[in-house]
Amino acid sequence: MCTCITFNNGDFYFGRNLDLEYRFGEQVVITPRNYRIKFKENPEYTSHYGMIGMATVVENYPLYAEAANEKGLCMAGLNFPGNASYKEVKKEAVNVAPYELIPWLLGRCSTVKEAREMLTDVNIINQPFTANLPCAPLHWMLADREECIVLEAVEEGVKIYENPWGVLTNNPPFPFYQSYLCNYMNLSSQPPINRFAEKLDLNPYGQGMGGIGLPGDASPASRFVKAAFLKWNSKCAQEENANISQFFHILDGVSMVQGSVITPEGKCDITTYSCCINTDQGTYYYKTYENNQIQAVRMQESHLTGQELLTYPLPTTQNINWQNKTS
Repeated sequence: MCTCITFNNGDFYFGRNLDLEYRFGEQVVITPRNYRIKFKENPEYTSHYGMIGMATVVENYPLYAEAANEKGLCMAGLNFPGNASYKEVKKEAVNVAPYELIPWLLGRCSTVKEAREMLTDVNIINQPFTANLPCAPLHWMLADREECIVLEAVEEGVKIYENPWGVLTNNPPFPFYQSYLCNYMNLSSQPPINRFAEKLDLNPYGQGMGGIGLPGDASPASRFVKAAFLKWNSKCAQEENANISQFFHILDGVSMVQGSVITPEGKCDITTYSCCINTDQGTYYYKTYENNQIQAVRMQESHLTGQELLTYPLPTTQNINWQNKTS
């Protein structure tokens, strides 16, 4: 369960809620240009674009959940169980494992257009990082300032879809969402107009009634609609602090509170972290379920010239700013 969005208000932003019932050792990771990236079936990268994002580092390899590179191209993997279908290696194809897709594309591509060209003959293969780390069932959203697409590896093969809404959640496959928003085209952030019956004197009795019918549950389809509604009706000043605050408020609107979603195994699905990347500045902002103070890591030029990963652990306890604490 996850929700990913784009946001363009002067600078361009990309981010997501990651919803899980467990931690996976995640931390903010900067991959510098000269870090050697190895692939199962393709030549390694000895030089590439630098990137920043949230990842688990295993055997000194960044397993990114989402990331942005220094050129402003962004990519996130979201849970897609029951529909993701990875294939065996094909000699005539470009074979890439699911965990390799983010560094493989962000390492070489500066735009979605370039990524689409690299994906022309791609075959997403059923090869895990290790035997103890099986392939996660994912689909992906890629975006830059100009374009957004969805990448899905399904039974029929690899599919690429235009995503003009700049929103992605989970199942069903993306073609479902291409018409689903039409069910909610009567919703509005404006006060409602009486369309029920011309001869009845009906007037709103409170603010926000133009949005009655906006989904509020945590299902993927409902989160897609609500995130799109909040994003596309968003209004804020065109400056960094306002944009960051607004971005996290949109994500908060589709986040999961502990206890509100119980998995079939009886565990609590929660928003373990939320992130927002300013792709123009290379700044990764995030907050965790346990600490909702916004943290920030900036990818600076000095960070990109080395050969080793730079990692930043997540704070997992709440940080409260006392204004009148006496002891």
